[in-house]
Amino acid sequence: MDLPSDLAAALDAAASDFPLRDLETSAERLIARYRSPGRADRPIVAGRVDAVAYAAYRMPATWGAVRSALSAVAERMPDLAPQSLVDVGGGSGAAAWAAGAVFAGSVKEITVLDQVGEALELGRQLARKAFSGALRHAEWRQVRFPATIPEADLVTVSYVLSELSPEDQDSLVRASAAGATTIAVVEPGTPDGYQRILAARDALIAMGLRVVAPCPHSAQCPLGERDWCHFAARIHRSPLHRRLKGGDLGHEDEKFSYVVATRVPVPDGSPARVLRHPQIRKGLVMMQLCEADGTTAQTLVSKRQGETYRVARDTEWGDLWKPVRDS
Repeated sequence: MDLPSDLAAALDAAASDFPLRDLETSAERLIARYRSPGRADRPIVAGRVDAVAYAAYRMPATWGAVRSALSAVAERMPDLAPQSLVDVGGGSGAAAWAAGAVFAGSVKEITVLDQVGEALELGRQLARKAFSGALRHAEWRQVRFPATIPEADLVTVSYVLSELSPEDQDSLVRASAAGATTIAVVEPGTPDGYQRILAARDALIAMGLRVVAPCPHSAQCPLGERDWCHFAARIHRSPLHRRLKGGDLGHEDEKFSYVVATRVPVPDGSPARVLRHPQIRKGLVMMQLCEADGTTAQTLVSKRQGETYRVARDTEWGDLWKPVRDS
């Protein structure tokens, strides 16, 4: 996936205000801090250069992960058309840009909430020349989490829970869901991130919401403690992105875990979800699936199955699996 051209141009313009070496130094420090264990006692982004460096190296991955998660929702519920969005912990607005891309025909009102004023001010700057009128007129509001969250058709809570205590994580998820018609929670695709998603999933189900994605059911997760559910979004890197990340490849794969739940009726007969890269052998495709009955299964599709086999060969990690009937 490529960042929207208007966002990419805005990020490059913001970065041009600082010497490249200053951005590299800030990015190195921020990356080291985010990779270290433990919870932040104060906001990690401290100043304008930090906000720009963080957005330049991190915003594409967050955008890609949230867009992938919301695209999975749009695939399962094609009639979903949220008009209002609240981006909780949105910083410079990556999730707002992602939601605006997936639901471009419906989102009209956007509110971004974050604890860091510099990140919000940068987000406001980036959105000024957005093609989307909803982004250009978005409200950027500084709050202290957990906080009272405005009601909205769609609420996103992305990459923020790790900065809070377990008690505050639960409070923020419940506060975000209280006035949400649909809520998406996204965290890093690590065992720890998945545990935070599981806790959020349990809270949302307890509040009466039904899971839309990635799970095809609202039963207990069948993976338990032996595995963790995560997916990947491949993002193309700009030259600046490669420089700040110290990477040679023209892309990166952002691993993420997520849950989306809703108060809207979910269509019956949900397809299974592919949990791992399908393994393709000569004349055979092997897929690990999360099934609608709350179980996991290893499914084998052979070349003898004709069209079903051809569909299986094109199926990717994270896709819904909808076998076809051969004519």
